[in-house]
Amino acid sequence: MDNEALIDSFSDFKYEKNIDRVSLMAILEESIRCILRKKYESSKNYDIIVNPDQGDLEIWRNRIVVKDGYLKDLNKEIELSVAKKIEPDFEVGEEVTEKVELQSLGRRAILSLKQNLLSKINEYDNTNTYKKFKSKIGEIINVEVYHILPKQIIMRDDEQNEMVLPKQEQIPSDFFRKGDPIRALVKRVDWKDNKPFAILTRKDESFLEELFKLEIPEVSDGLITIKKVARIPGEKAKVAVESYDDRIDPVGACVGMKGSRIHPIVRELKNENIDVINYTSNTQLYITRSLSPAKVSMMEVNEEHKYVNVYVKIEEISKAIGRGGQNIKLASQLTGYKIHIFRDFPYEDDVELAEFSDEIESEVLDKFHKAGLNTAKSVLNYNKNDLKKRTNLEEEMINKVFTILKKEFEEELNINT
Repeated sequence: MDNEALIDSFSDFKYEKNIDRVSLMAILEESIRCILRKKYESSKNYDIIVNPDQGDLEIWRNRIVVKDGYLKDLNKEIELSVAKKIEPDFEVGEEVTEKVELQSLGRRAILSLKQNLLSKINEYDNTNTYKKFKSKIGEIINVEVYHILPKQIIMRDDEQNEMVLPKQEQIPSDFFRKGDPIRALVKRVDWKDNKPFAILTRKDESFLEELFKLEIPEVSDGLITIKKVARIPGEKAKVAVESYDDRIDPVGACVGMKGSRIHPIVRELKNENIDVINYTSNTQLYITRSLSPAKVSMMEVNEEHKYVNVYVKIEEISKAIGRGGQNIKLASQLTGYKIHIFRDFPYEDDVELAEFSDEIESEVLDKFHKAGLNTAKSVLNYNKNDLKKRTNLEEEMINKVFTILKKEFEEELNINT
């Protein structure tokens, strides 16, 4: 194989792997130097000129002229008598430059060179692919189903790069056939068998957030901010949004006229039910909105332990909890508070526990306050056994407190005692 044939055999890689000219020259030069080092232990005295565009490859070896019989390193030195055959005017100490043909390196060296080139080009290609995938983490991309396996689906993009959508990152109701175009979010990049693989997801909260950016201009422009997303993929989701422009209704802008903006997102998520709510820094109001469509009568928030007791009318309990507990679970994820739902009672006014200080010992009242129970209603909504565990009070004292509090209300309440 001559120099031009070598260039030709790898010129296709420049286009197939999309390698730029400078990188291809560097790869060729380094591969040749690697072979020279193996053969001669050093390549520092070689000049390598590569021009892939024109198919030029030249290798020049530089050696110092020494007296006959004083040759120590054949790779770096040349005897005077040999040098004079090249050019009669050479003298001891001068440098002789000779062109080296690939054939002179030997068949095994040339085969090794080809393998080295192929390896470095693939390594370059994989590194570029990895960087490309890495830059797209957190973005939604369009891909096509290439191969369906039991635990994952292999996807390909427009450049035929392979990506993986694992079963656990799919929406439960997702169903794809080979050739189907789909949208997914790049979650991370892994290496397998020395090749980079982008791991895709359609299940992550970020996928829903990025869909909002794609479908709703105000979100992509930054006029509306998505504060938090909570999802049960394929079932239900809650999205808290906020706008710093008072002229913009963030919920209305996200939903659109008759749901025109939210419907494409719902379809993409296989009819996932999406509640969009207004974010607020007011904790009680935020929790109230997050429990929509249930109507909250009152609540007690424990900031220290991040839980809240929410009281709703009996007909609102099923709405607050939701099918399979979905509504309360998502509200808890959205707000960051553990939510306890209790039945509200049919009296209108509540009474602070402090007003019973003349009947209930102060030490007992302190234990109720530390447990986050500050009103008569909050105590009466609890089962007595739960109160014992929560306050560490004796059963006799719990019964006494219940009796005192119930006397405060004229209407007989149906309480589980």
